[in-house]
Amino acid sequence: MNGDQGGKEAGHGVTLEDLRKKMADFVKERDWDKFHSPRNVLLALVSTKEPSLRGWGAFGDISVEGEVPKGLPDWEEEEKVHLGEELSDVLLYLVRLSDICGVDLGKAALRKLELNARKYPVQQVSSKNDAILLDEKTTNANLSTDLPS
Repeated sequence: MNGDQGGKEAGHGVTLEDLRKKMADFVKERDWDKFHSPRNVLLALVSTKEPSLRGWGAFGDISVEGEVPKGLPDWEEEEKVHLGEELSDVLLYLVRLSDICGVDLGKAALRKLELNARKYPVQQVSSKNDAILLDEKTTNANLSTDLPS
């Protein structure tokens, strides 16, 4: 990693492959491969960083506040930067986990989008369709009764 941007402006034009290579280099430089079993990386991904929030830092902030407007207009810039760091942790762990498991994450994500498009055709599940709104209410009601009290 050595602090370089790989010839690309930070945050622009970065591919999953760029991230995979950078993560692999980062891990190799530190001799951490021996610690990166699929289970260990998955546990790092899902572990709680801030127990008082019962979630990942800024993720906990969002979940505690309830619904927040898109773009987080009421957040300070420092809070948005922190959220970006937390989101980056999740992305990097996913990229690393897919790499050590031999899964092409980009292809898997595209395939999943195609499967979802077939499973949820626009004509049948558009939010403009009253049936989906009713189905969502039913699903939400069922979810709330399925949760442990």
